[in-house]
Amino acid sequence: MPLVHYYNRAFSCDEDQTVLDVLLENGQDIPYSCKMGVCITCVLQTDSDDLPARAQEGLRESLSEQGHFLPCVCQPTSDIRVTNIEQQDLYSPAVVLDIEQLSKDTCRVFLGPTTPLYYHAGQFVNLRREDGLVRSYSLASVPTADTRLEFHIKRLERGQMSNWILDKLKPGDHLGIQGPFGNCFYEPGHADQNMLLIGNGTGLAPLIGIARDALQSGHTAPIRLYHGSQTLAGLYLDDELRALESGHINFKYIPCVSPEDNPAGFSQGRADDVAFQELTDLLGWRVFLCGYPPMVHSAQERALT
Repeated sequence: MPLVHYYNRAFSCDEDQTVLDVLLENGQDIPYSCKMGVCITCVLQTDSDDLPARAQEGLRESLSEQGHFLPCVCQPTSDIRVTNIEQQDLYSPAVVLDIEQLSKDTCRVFLGPTTPLYYHAGQFVNLRREDGLVRSYSLASVPTADTRLEFHIKRLERGQMSNWILDKLKPGDHLGIQGPFGNCFYEPGHADQNMLLIGNGTGLAPLIGIARDALQSGHTAPIRLYHGSQTLAGLYLDDELRALESGHINFKYIPCVSPEDNPAGFSQGRADDVAFQELTDLLGWRVFLCGYPPMVHSAQERALT
């Protein structure tokens, strides 16, 4: 049974445990979020040369070379010595340039990084406030078209970060940014491939970035974007998306609302239900799904059948 050495203590690690599991189980205060190797919040450092390959996937090469790794997906096969890292190695500063209220509970935040951020529209970054609280948000901006980083933030009932952003964040404030991460983005070279984008809530953020990026890149095949909400107010970029549709013959925007008494121009039902009712054959289509996880998982299964 391998041991996880953390400063002056050592903890036993069962075969099916990760380093993060062991540390949390033994009362160590390690920041984490997704526990799936995606958000990069829990990064630690080690001098071990026996790391599983997955434990460093998604990290910058310079960080991997310094022994940084993801404890949430690292199941050690031998003793491992780990330490915390200097957070400035992972985050760079950004200033809040503007905040635009999109609906009662949704805003978009525009940031200006102090150093260039090379990203694809649709990827996500981690935002960190001064007390160390970290949350992941998708980029709605397009690097070749926008000079600012754009994020859509929806208030969650118990969301520490979202409530703070909507109630207290203001232009001129600073946040730390880490990333980008994720494989949800448009890939040039397939301009004749049909694209289906389905999202609900602020899952729209990466989708509008992907759609704009594709159109700007000269995508010629049909692009259909279904955005769903339980209320009309939840379709917070309705006017903007209708304007995008009017300017591109191959882009179609379908707003979907759950209530049955919708006004003209809005589809009734969940975005994924409406999409799969209208598109019964997705052979050859590229599908992007973003938003509420149960919807994403269900739609993924349906898209593959």
